Amino acid sequence: MKKIKIDQETCIGCGACESTCPEVFVLSAQAKSTVVKEYRTKNEDEGEVEDIGCVEEAEDGCPVDAITVS
Repeated sequence: MKKIKIDQETCIGCGACESTCPEVFVLSAQAKSTVVKEYRTKNEDEGEVEDIGCVEEAEDGCPVDAITVS
């Protein structure tokens, strides 16, 4: 199981994560990255996934390092 955390204060809403991994990330109405409902845990900026390899690509591609996958 991979845990995802998005730092909303750091996120600039560039959409790189959504472009790289749209099955997990989506931009909110506030133009910030969020986890799609299917994978959310506590709130829209935290989630858990299994066997979705693009989450690491999204983490690596975030220009401001707002995404953490552990």
